[in-house]
Amino acid sequence: MKNLTAALAAAVLAACALTACASPGRTARAPAPAAPPAPSAQNGQEAPPSGEISRDEALAIALANASVPEADAYNVKVERDGDNGIPLWDIEFETEYGDYDFEVALSGGRIVGADYEVDDEWLDRLGGSPVTADEAKAILQSKAPGVEAGDIALREEHSDGRLRYEGEACGGGMKYEFEMDAATGVIYDWNADLRE
Repeated sequence: MKNLTAALAAAVLAACALTACASPGRTARAPAPAAPPAPSAQNGQEAPPSGEISRDEALAIALANASVPEADAYNVKVERDGDNGIPLWDIEFETEYGDYDFEVALSGGRIVGADYEVDDEWLDRLGGSPVTADEAKAILQSKAPGVEAGDIALREEHSDGRLRYEGEACGGGMKYEFEMDAATGVIYDWNADLRE
């Protein structure tokens, strides 16, 4: 009955928007996307409470942050957990090129913890282009919300005959540590934790 009521309400809203029901002098806006239907009791899943992300959404967030295609991930484990009073999804998965561990807040989908390493032998196979120190900072900023370029401590390392950038940054209540291959721009060692 609840699903029928929700579907009916969504249909009425959509019809209203399509017929340009709006106050005089205002233009009608496109309707907001309807919420996905609640999973049925047949598949054994429950819809997440309002404002919480689903298991699949949490996994998608982790995969996107790690730049891992879903098809590359195996031994995927996603469980509800909590850390420092924050309800979260604990996500672990493997690829041929590395192991990944993420903590994603149930409320809003913010990554509150991450740890992964990509095997060095895969860096050339994963592709990419050489990056400068400034480009390395920009890549880091794209993965780390709230980090400004001036907040990134970056140093060049030349051990093992391959140039890499190592560094750390703080921003948005998080501390990040990383190693990036300068020849490909791939972050192959990544750690993100809530600052205390």
